[in-house]
Amino acid sequence: MRILVVEDDVPLASFIKKGMEAEHHAVDAANDGENGRSMALGVDYDLVILDLGLPNLDGLSLLRSLRQQKRNLPVIILTARSRVEDRVQCLDSGADDYLVKPFSFLELAARARALLRRSHLPSESVLRVQDLNLDRVERRVDRGGRHIELTTKEFALLEYMMRNAGRRLTRAMIIEHVWNLTFDTATNVVDVYINYLRRKVDDGYPIPLIHTIRGVGYELKAGGVHA
Repeated sequence: MRILVVEDDVPLASFIKKGMEAEHHAVDAANDGENGRSMALGVDYDLVILDLGLPNLDGLSLLRSLRQQKRNLPVIILTARSRVEDRVQCLDSGADDYLVKPFSFLELAARARALLRRSHLPSESVLRVQDLNLDRVERRVDRGGRHIELTTKEFALLEYMMRNAGRRLTRAMIIEHVWNLTFDTATNVVDVYINYLRRKVDDGYPIPLIHTIRGVGYELKAGGVHA
């Protein structure tokens, strides 16, 4: 999914970003509070990992600002502040979780997965659309009992489309969630990868699942014909 890391320690932010990308998420990073707030409010993120000691705008103020405008956006506080008072203040201000530095990345990733499971997104480990199955744990895809081999980016694209099955997705939405914020939105990479998926997911099957919505983008749903 789409994650924002707001952390002024640039090497640490880079470490978290690379680790979450290895978990097959699209990740952006902001190194100060004002930039973090602008990005968090301007982009449809699924999770924010937030430090407290930020320049320009502190993490607690950023958290309160987010809660005023994006009440359901999951937020994990990641900070060196270990006092109970700090934990209570952040949780009472709307944080969903609180993790103290130094931390285990495995624990951070597990907490992120737990929050994403409890969010508005589908929580099941296996996504299904008609006879197409995607196992998020085993990283396996099959259709009609036949295994389909996908690259990491193809898998991420298909997972995003299956999570949003029946919803019309613009190219910008796909780029924001499957790639990252700085990706060139004028590129045809979405169309290229949709074609890759069609060859693997739809070719040879009587009912196509990936549909072009002219003037909009793409939609994954059961039935119909390619537009």
